[in-house]
Amino acid sequence: MRVLTDVVAVDREFDYDVPESWQRDGRAARLTLGTMVRVTLKGRRVGGWVTALDPEAEGRPGTAESQPGFRLGGDRGTAAEHGVDLLPLSKLVGVGPPPGVLELAGWAARRWAGRRATFYGTASPPRVVEALPLGGADPLPAAPPTPVAAGSDEFWDAPFAKETSVVRIPPAGDRGPLLAAALRRGAALLVVPQVAEAIRLAGWVRRRGVPAALLPEDWAQAAAGGVVVGTRASVFGPMPHLGAVVVLDEHDEALVAEDSPTWSTREVAVERARRDGAACVLVSPIPTLEAHELAAGQQLTLPRHVEREGWPNLEVVDQRDPEVGRHGLLTEPLMSRLRTCERAVCVINRKGRARLLACTSCGDLVVCDSCGAAVGEGGDASGLDCLRCGEGRPRVCSGCGATRLKTLRPGVSKLRDELEVLLGEQVTEVSGPARSSAEPEYPASRVVIGTEAALHRAGEADLVAFLDFDQELSATRYRANEQAMALLARAARLAGPRSGAGRILVQTRQPDHPVLQAAGTVDPELLSSHDRALRSQLGFPPFGALAEIAGAAAGAFVERLGRPLGLEISELGENRWAVRSADRDLLLDTLANVERPPGRLRLAIDPLRL
Repeated sequence: MRVLTDVVAVDREFDYDVPESWQRDGRAARLTLGTMVRVTLKGRRVGGWVTALDPEAEGRPGTAESQPGFRLGGDRGTAAEHGVDLLPLSKLVGVGPPPGVLELAGWAARRWAGRRATFYGTASPPRVVEALPLGGADPLPAAPPTPVAAGSDEFWDAPFAKETSVVRIPPAGDRGPLLAAALRRGAALLVVPQVAEAIRLAGWVRRRGVPAALLPEDWAQAAAGGVVVGTRASVFGPMPHLGAVVVLDEHDEALVAEDSPTWSTREVAVERARRDGAACVLVSPIPTLEAHELAAGQQLTLPRHVEREGWPNLEVVDQRDPEVGRHGLLTEPLMSRLRTCERAVCVINRKGRARLLACTSCGDLVVCDSCGAAVGEGGDASGLDCLRCGEGRPRVCSGCGATRLKTLRPGVSKLRDELEVLLGEQVTEVSGPARSSAEPEYPASRVVIGTEAALHRAGEADLVAFLDFDQELSATRYRANEQAMALLARAARLAGPRSGAGRILVQTRQPDHPVLQAAGTVDPELLSSHDRALRSQLGFPPFGALAEIAGAAAGAFVERLGRPLGLEISELGENRWAVRSADRDLLLDTLANVERPPGRLRLAIDPLRL
């Protein structure tokens, strides 16, 4: 048997012998591609997955390539032909990923410059599965596309007639008809960003009389086929076949792995659906450029009045107004709304924030003239540098020419204290998920303030206020506009539809920013068109390939990488480099051919926060 071990640093396969006792007691018959086993590697027991069957066993084709401490030559003969005594398999653990998922995991390992063991582990059951239940469902044939009115079954069936498509449903819109169309496909995989959402969605499916497996808990049930619901890792689930794959809120960053390899659920879902001959539908109120590229422009939108109803009213407070600005972030319009609303969430996001400068004379934010990102003080005290595109500019205001600038750095805790004094009531600070079961998931106070975590823990609100949205609009990240729009979409889902009393209040010095124009007019395509032109010009994904190399071993890796043609390498800081290329295959092949040095190394392909 050939085995890939779960030792991530050893991305090699080794050959092992099947003990004779396994032949007698039937364990050998349970060995298939993907079976999880334990083996001895350099004197210690490790886990692994069977990747090829013994070539000498009857009916099991395969060739031996290596064994612990020994690697065969180029003729790729069997271990016996080379006179090698193989170590025996130590233990049969249980059922593992099916062969198709192993191949998908191998594809993902190359796509995100990762190790196969990482993806095999993601695809494996969380608990030992000794045998799979019998049964399964055959995928239903795709429904033909028919241009009909929104709301009918044919309208929602249309996206499933295409290989990959995008469906734009507003934050407070009803996704039920689309999900019902997915259930009509038979074996459907429904993917959502958060665990709580997956639990609710599985309950929604079951209440309609359709059995649903919730991954990862129902791993064995999912392997039998039918409807499967899960979060990011569910795209590597064991389903034998699929009729449809639906990814809800494909723009949500929770669907992208933070740790290296930084793989994306969206792309894996599209690839898996392609391999299974199923339809993949990417759903979002604000589809990403990557989704548009994957779907080749196949997008379904709701009628204009329906989409507008799915977004709450947006109120923009211009902080350049002297009367508004003199109150700092706790402006008069904000306080007026806070005093009259039933429940409010105030957001001031500090994570990944770039330095912001504003003119003390006119109040304009100082941004890059080329790309619109915030600028900061560079090595030259008289100049300012853009961290997104690298352009420099003099230390003057573009609006009025003044040279006196001030740094804007408000604090969440200080603002909470000030709000409690001004409102005369308790204000809860939220800056992360609940730390323990004793801490309530939803704060009880009427007013909540915190980072974007407050948007996930508030439960509901009729007012969502972004106290300083410029830190999002002018962030140096190449995805800043997309991420800012995602915050507004999350706030919109919290505040509810336009016909309700919900409202989003945004305080900014850039009221004409494309993000606010798109949100205010409820036209996400405005922002998509703007970002498509900007990213295409700068060569950022999806119109180019980008990799971040970081960690203690990053310097040694970059030194081994050298300066190959077609790659642009730039240093970002201590032990951090960025590598860009117009050709993704060139970038991935070049990175794969570099021997990784010892030490901590992070290779992030198309990172979200760069």
